[in-house]
Amino acid sequence: MDQQVKANGNCSGRVVEGPTNPMVTPLLTDLYQFTMAYAYWKANKHQERAVFDLYFRKNPFGGEYTVFAGLEECIRLIANFKFTEDEISFIRESLPGSCEDGFFDYLRGLDCSEVEVYSIAEGSVVFPKVPLLRIEGPIAVAQLLETPLVNLVNYASLVATNAARHRFVAGKSKMLLEFGLRRAQGPDGGISASKYCYLGGFDATSNVAAGRLFGIPLRGTHSHAFVSSYMSPDEIIDKSLRSADGSSSCEDLVSLAQTWLSKIQWSSSLRGIFGETNQSELAAFTSYALAFPISFLALVDTYDVMRSGIPNFCAVALALNDLGYKAVGIRLDSGDLAYLSCEARKFFRAIEKEFGVPGFGKMSITASNDLNEETLDALNKQGHEVDAYGIGTYLVTCYAQAALGCVFKLVEINNQPRIKLSEDVSKVSIPCKKRSYRLYGREGYPLVDIMTGENEPSPKVGERILCRHPFNESKRAYVVPQQVEELLKCYWPGSSDKPREDLPPLKDIRDRCIKQLEIMRPDHMRRLNPTPYKVSVSAKLYDFIHFLWLNEAPVGELQ
Repeated sequence: MDQQVKANGNCSGRVVEGPTNPMVTPLLTDLYQFTMAYAYWKANKHQERAVFDLYFRKNPFGGEYTVFAGLEECIRLIANFKFTEDEISFIRESLPGSCEDGFFDYLRGLDCSEVEVYSIAEGSVVFPKVPLLRIEGPIAVAQLLETPLVNLVNYASLVATNAARHRFVAGKSKMLLEFGLRRAQGPDGGISASKYCYLGGFDATSNVAAGRLFGIPLRGTHSHAFVSSYMSPDEIIDKSLRSADGSSSCEDLVSLAQTWLSKIQWSSSLRGIFGETNQSELAAFTSYALAFPISFLALVDTYDVMRSGIPNFCAVALALNDLGYKAVGIRLDSGDLAYLSCEARKFFRAIEKEFGVPGFGKMSITASNDLNEETLDALNKQGHEVDAYGIGTYLVTCYAQAALGCVFKLVEINNQPRIKLSEDVSKVSIPCKKRSYRLYGREGYPLVDIMTGENEPSPKVGERILCRHPFNESKRAYVVPQQVEELLKCYWPGSSDKPREDLPPLKDIRDRCIKQLEIMRPDHMRRLNPTPYKVSVSAKLYDFIHFLWLNEAPVGELQ
């Protein structure tokens, strides 16, 4: 335990809490990481200093950008990486009996005090091939970290990107609510989705556990079951409600709502739109208003939106208005959302005009019902009056793409660069320990990301630099950057005395994500045929990649 605290606090003495999910332990890895660790140990190679890059090869959802998420959970794992005796016993049982006892003694003393982690800031917009994380440390422990780190970054970045894409289509002014817990892939899928959808630009979640864990605003009212559970207004026993200022009291809110319903029905501007409404629905709305008079929002599609739900809601809202309360609005969960939202808005405006109730026409309209990027885009094209969207299944399950496809590749060992070759050029790794920069143009937009060798001079503002495609000889361009941002910073220095970046609160990460998305060039962001963002290497690194490639690729022989 003393060793763990010493490693965790490192040079600065700042202790990092353990992973949010207690299932994230050193055992959350693939068996082959332990078989490789044993083979390294057996060959006395386990302490050799290695450098690994964690990156992805292609942007998700047919887009040209990705939001990086999951860093904090990676650092929480690394800071608290320590095997328990029970875990070591299980590893012993899982490996062949020929494994020597000394290996398990080695695992007993293992932590991440010799590991260094460099990362792009969480919430950043990122692109293929550029390392999100660089892990430096003894090769055995670095490999044991591979699976959990990829796991913690993969879904987090995918769902944050999905959230950001939904925000882009919905627009800045709409409220986005994540409603996906019941459809998510298990409890951790639900908790992670709520956290990273908020990071990606959503405003609130229905997930109470995520609200408590991460401080995300909560939203939610009632379901169809609540409405259909009422049979008649007679079920409401206590019908009284004190006015908002406490100066008076209404003894029968049900009767007041029914009076208002009659007034609406026979008003000059709304006459003939509806006849008899469903009285059990009116009872449910009144009961809910009695429970929550300051936050009354009703689900209006249990029976019929325009002939029952909207008139019943308005009757209860007007009754509340008499007592000094302002209803919040309605939720639509089925039907033609564009048409119904427009009709509901007309109804609200007619009531504001007819009965002189200020602000009634601006009542909030929330839409749900299996929404996704395409349906939001279609609603925008049709024209609608929706103020907020509740989005679940397609968002949290990342229905349009199952995984981001992060990889973890060895790029250097014992100061010797290594390369992974493939017949598929997109799978060739970029060797050696690198530094990454984002170069900005005159208009403030990012122009290109460039990777350089560790010891190359940094790109400088106003100085022309040649940016080359890593593998395509003809793709190259000179850039004169107006701003240069170094991307990789140290987030875990191990036992070294290097300065360490703080892990910001979730709200700050979310703000960073929103700001980063705002400064991207619009053609990189659009849904249809977005322009690919350029990722490049320096001329020196380009030459070195191709030198190493030729050096490592076997020469064929024709007979």
